[in-house]
Amino acid sequence: MAEPQRIVIVGGGLAGAGAAAALRERGYRGEVLLFGADAHRPYELPALSKGLLIGDAEEPDWVRGQNFYTEHDITLRLGTRVTRVELGGRLVLDASGGEHPYDRLLLATGSKPRSLPVRGADLAGIHTLRTLDDALALRAAFAKAERVVIIGSGWIGSEAAAAARKHGAEVTVVGMESTPLESVLGAEVGAVFRDLHAEQGVHWRLGTSVADFVGDDGAVTGVRLTDGSMLEADVVLIAVGAAPETGLAQAAGLELAEDGGVCVDALLRTASPDVYAAGDIASQFHPKYERRLRVEHWANAKNQGEHAAGNMLGDHESYRRAPYFFSDQYDLGCEYRGLADPGTDRLVVCGSLAEREFVACWMRENRVTAAMNVNVWEHGDALKHLVDTGAPVTDEQVRRGEFSAGSAG
Repeated sequence: MAEPQRIVIVGGGLAGAGAAAALRERGYRGEVLLFGADAHRPYELPALSKGLLIGDAEEPDWVRGQNFYTEHDITLRLGTRVTRVELGGRLVLDASGGEHPYDRLLLATGSKPRSLPVRGADLAGIHTLRTLDDALALRAAFAKAERVVIIGSGWIGSEAAAAARKHGAEVTVVGMESTPLESVLGAEVGAVFRDLHAEQGVHWRLGTSVADFVGDDGAVTGVRLTDGSMLEADVVLIAVGAAPETGLAQAAGLELAEDGGVCVDALLRTASPDVYAAGDIASQFHPKYERRLRVEHWANAKNQGEHAAGNMLGDHESYRRAPYFFSDQYDLGCEYRGLADPGTDRLVVCGSLAEREFVACWMRENRVTAAMNVNVWEHGDALKHLVDTGAPVTDEQVRRGEFSAGSAG
């Protein structure tokens, strides 16, 4: 594989910027052109719903320092929207009419928040959270709010609820599931987060959804639920998930998967020669799980961007990492590794759910499909090994905290 003379990256988030940095760190000397639609230099997303939204941080975690891109001869086009990719001509076209040829192309266009197709969704005071500007606007709104309603009981909704309470607002979270985070963690572990928030004064309205938003003089004043009840609100956050930004890829003729992402193989290559995808939009055939997998978490964007850079330079290596994410809510911190089906996998716990200090393992036969440590930090490497290797372990070993046992005994 000859070294390309010019690599174009579309997407200025962690995956795209991480790939650009990795190219230079590997000694690539050709041209690197990085397009970012955001006006800010590339930053990481986790702090937006954590420290920055709470007010503990004034800036996000930047992918690289202010001068990194200039010093490493990376052409960074901020606030620039790519409008078309011509696969046959190997061209990227931007909104200003510029044409940019490529030898290798990485698409890392990320996700956008899902909206609610109900009446009143365009009222002032209704927010979504995806960008730095979104986070700053929402933080300012929380600081002034009396009543906040959050639509969505997943990770973003839960973290935002903690932030809104820190700002002193009355908070209600609306979710369709009977327990928050149930689809990821199951009802038993999800109840830990439900009770944590309840102790902090959060009100839950679960098993229902939004019928419409009501307002006065163009601003939101309430949320009507499908059960007929009304919640007063001066600030609303819609946190019902994100959709991959695949419009550019689809218009170019790239294949999309059933999960909405761009189809890529184990090496993160699309079916089009020399075109790769990474991060939120990549629906990868994952060798570990032997099926397509699309992951929206921070670690996936970071690791896939760097991995794609290596393969664009000829590594030819499959991406095999298991999903990983972390969350901070009040005094609870947690890490999750792997991919469980909480509806069928067996839950085994070491520690105390009630005291919120535990390790939860989801088991399939005698192997760990996923592990989550909550306010327990010493077992990270051992849990990663169990998830990554499928090393056998018994339920009793898990309950005793023998995560490094490595065999079923």
